[in-house]
Amino acid sequence: MHISEGVLPPVTLVTGYAASAIGIGIGLRRLTDEKLVRTALLSSAFFVASFIHIPIGPANVHLVLNGFIGLLAGWTCFIAIGIALLLQALLFQFGGITTLGVNMFIIALPALFSFLIFSPLLDRKPFPVFLTGFLSGFSSVFLSAILLSFSLATAGSAFFTASTLIFASNVPLMIIDGLVTALALQFISNVKPELLTQ
Repeated sequence: MHISEGVLPPVTLVTGYAASAIGIGIGLRRLTDEKLVRTALLSSAFFVASFIHIPIGPANVHLVLNGFIGLLAGWTCFIAIGIALLLQALLFQFGGITTLGVNMFIIALPALFSFLIFSPLLDRKPFPVFLTGFLSGFSSVFLSAILLSFSLATAGSAFFTASTLIFASNVPLMIIDGLVTALALQFISNVKPELLTQ
């Protein structure tokens, strides 16, 4: 879900950087020594998971796992995702520097949403971890696809069709991401359940 350089208008780019800066600022205030290693590991996981890209118009489709990152990183998800996106932009030209703020916001805000909505369910034993993981993964990619489509729509009417197609192309990814997140959380719940607590 990287938007390429030269597509978005300046106002969208500035808004994306401003919103992401707020998210990073909150994350830095909540970053403790205990969360530092976890944030770094989750950033690495996000970097690797989103490495395979399928180009679709001015954006790319790939495994996102922002719901998974959100559940485990909590308020530091903007930091984990931001570092990974910055390295991808600098090393592999995925996305770009001017679109970094928007790309970060598109992926990290749904991750934070996932943490706020679904992490309380991880403490409720009757509610299955697998189902929590699926809902988290599915809804995070769903929200990211909406934000991506909306961001592209700000570039003008020429991108309306592209934004609709990109959202539709992400529907299978929502299901896949939900299943991968569910399986990963179920595995962690079985072998290291303390990782699921913030």
